[in-house]
Amino acid sequence: MTLPRVLRLRAKLLRDKKGQDLIEYALMAGFVAVAAGAILPSISTSVSTVFSRVASTMTRAASQGS
Repeated sequence: MTLPRVLRLRAKLLRDKKGQDLIEYALMAGFVAVAAGAILPSISTSVSTVFSRVASTMTRAASQGS
């Protein structure tokens, strides 16, 4: 891969903002879940279970992709 091609790819990646919205929504959902857990301790166990399941699913998916 030549240097100009690498520089064009780098510039393209820096301009691409498609995944930014998804990350922002995921962070917002996480903050809401933490706030809800702090306000309503009875649901904190459920929220923790959901986050644990999501984390284990993502870990499994990452290990299968390699």
